[in-house]
Amino acid sequence: MKEYFGIIGTADIAYRRFLPALKLADEAKYVGVATRKYENAIKFANAYGGKTFVGYEKVVENPDVTSVYIPLPPALHYIWGMRCLDNGKHVFLEKPCTTNLMDTLKLVDRARQKHLVLYENYMFVYHKQLLQVKKMIWEQNVLGDIRLVRINFSFPRRLENDFRYKKELGGGALLDCGGYTIRLAMEILGKDISVETAKLNYVKGFDVDMFGTATLQNKEGCIAQLAFGMDNGYKCEVEIIGQKGWIRVPRIFTAPCNYETEVLANIDNSSSVISVGKDDQFLNAINAYKKLVADEDKREKIYEDLVCVAEIVEEIKMRG
Repeated sequence: MKEYFGIIGTADIAYRRFLPALKLADEAKYVGVATRKYENAIKFANAYGGKTFVGYEKVVENPDVTSVYIPLPPALHYIWGMRCLDNGKHVFLEKPCTTNLMDTLKLVDRARQKHLVLYENYMFVYHKQLLQVKKMIWEQNVLGDIRLVRINFSFPRRLENDFRYKKELGGGALLDCGGYTIRLAMEILGKDISVETAKLNYVKGFDVDMFGTATLQNKEGCIAQLAFGMDNGYKCEVEIIGQKGWIRVPRIFTAPCNYETEVLANIDNSSSVISVGKDDQFLNAINAYKKLVADEDKREKIYEDLVCVAEIVEEIKMRG
């Protein structure tokens, strides 16, 4: 069954990553983009065709649109996500789902009531390099028992007008890059994890957290050490240490579709590099989303995952 996608907002990620992937997806069609200023959408029409809607509500209310992609600043996710659900649209949200746990729970409840998809786009989950790591850990048991997980997602400061540095738009390192580290910790340690320690750090001149750390622990007592920041040197990796050695992935979150990914390993004092190759994680995420649209029974796990991330974010906020 074909999905007809509309986009709310002209964010760069929609132009540069979502639409190229959507063109490659089976049974998916781009309807158009909604903008508050027509001139912001000209390049979308020139590159991808589709309609230009002036006013976000024009996509929400359009009968031709069955799914809405929302790459707006986080503070706008709740209101437009709810309006889409209330109008019978499936929702493909950029992370974070919302800026607080209560709003996330409300969206999830509405999605359940309306029998609709509410998807939070941590697309790295669908890259084959993470599948390779899981295979090595659980199928091949190359590490033995896991002893420690270290996850770091940090990048240098961007332009000061970036929404990430504005509290009123839902900015802050925890909501932006911190969520990635939490979501990956869930993939490795499971959803039964709790916050042991957390610290959010601020920089003079900004009213949002600029970097931070957290320690999570699962019910078996295994620890994940998280570091995240948007005023730091670039780091985008996971290291998993076990009885027999370690595995490290140096581009775990942001590998573009033309990037040759690899997994580094040292097992029983023998080093190796496992070539994983190229993969389009955005395309994989869209295809996974379409399966959720087609099969309602698969949606509960997605709801649980995004609530789990929101709960941990909330706890880190309180402790940090």
